[in-house]
Amino acid sequence: MKVLITGGAGYIGSTICSALLDQGHTPIILDSLITGKIEFTRDRIFYRGDILDTELLKQIFTDHPDIQGTIHCAALIVVPESVEKPYEYYAENVWKSTNFFHQLHQLGYPRVVFSSSAAIYDVVPGYMVNESSPLKPNSPYARTKYMMEMVLQDFCVAYGMKGIALRYFNPIGADPLMRSGIHAKDPSHILGKLVDVARGKQPVFNITGTNWPTRDGTGIRDYIHVWDLASAHINAMQHFDSVIQATDNRACPYQVINLGTGRGVTVREMVIAFEKVYGQTLEKREVDPRPGDVAGSYANADTALSLLNWKAEMSLEQGISDALKWGALRKERLGYE
Repeated sequence: MKVLITGGAGYIGSTICSALLDQGHTPIILDSLITGKIEFTRDRIFYRGDILDTELLKQIFTDHPDIQGTIHCAALIVVPESVEKPYEYYAENVWKSTNFFHQLHQLGYPRVVFSSSAAIYDVVPGYMVNESSPLKPNSPYARTKYMMEMVLQDFCVAYGMKGIALRYFNPIGADPLMRSGIHAKDPSHILGKLVDVARGKQPVFNITGTNWPTRDGTGIRDYIHVWDLASAHINAMQHFDSVIQATDNRACPYQVINLGTGRGVTVREMVIAFEKVYGQTLEKREVDPRPGDVAGSYANADTALSLLNWKAEMSLEQGISDALKWGALRKERLGYE
């Protein structure tokens, strides 16, 4: 099976490519390398360019007419940055993706697995959300994901496209074989920051927000190993037709699926788990929430089990361990800490 992966040189996209290769499939990578890394494309079929490049898209599908679907990961993803730079986020994540989906329709490749986000959910009592839970995207980044879900759904109704939106919870860890991992020099997510403190890149870990209405006052999240996340994408492609056929509305061949562990972990609990795996305590301080932060949520992942025959298998501790291993290898693999 050949699959086009936009953003295939990024953290999640490159891991999906590795998982595809390990199962005997062929990923075709399209990435502009604005944030992705050329090192993650080594020995893989790679086209460098923008998803807006119509001629490049035509060339890709001419070269590989047997592509069976597209996994669309290409996007800007940093919540605080999106608050500071909303124009860039709407331009990259909405305008370009809308044009990209239209080109897929025009070229006759209607099957899309879209990388969405649990950031679009509202905070609900108990913090567990399913695919029918209320939505309330609270940052420009989250709103771009919400908008693109609506665009894809509308395209499925109007143009006969077929879409699966996978709502990611919080990816952690690295490829277990250490082929790729977090590549941002200054990661914005909790585990990347903890690794930076452990490796001496940062002096202290900031616990951002301690007055949320959670069991210990810190934000609650669902941390899913990136390898589990990648496996879910392969299942989505392999079971694509049956997933679409299971939709409640036959006039709209579109499905939404949560990808998470079903377990909520607070920031304090993540820090405790990290220190246990790392074997040392870290310097910590409590600070105000960042722009765009919310109390959080975790997944009801029953739909993924039912439709994808998938559930998260890897532990929080494995994700922490793999992140630490990758942190020690980053300079060797990417040329910087």
